[in-house]
Amino acid sequence: MPRVVFTENLNRHVNCPAQQVQAGTVRDALDAVFAQNPILRGYVLDDQGRLRKHMLVAVDGHIINDRQSMSDTVDEASEIYVAQALSGG
Repeated sequence: MPRVVFTENLNRHVNCPAQQVQAGTVRDALDAVFAQNPILRGYVLDDQGRLRKHMLVAVDGHIINDRQSMSDTVDEASEIYVAQALSGG
């Protein structure tokens, strides 16, 4: 099953340990995580259900192409990495 991993900076705001989910796309994987952790959804997706501008999602080390519907496919061995952009100085 694909594994979804969140960065430590997200984990500081909401408990989101890595987890394995049944999924065929990035959207399926994230929806499975959000079903278990609904608060996390608001950190990752906007009110339209799209990936927030300050979020980055990569599958097996490659940034996803479809930021709106997150239709990029995943396979049983995929790792989905969810990161929040940091800024400041």
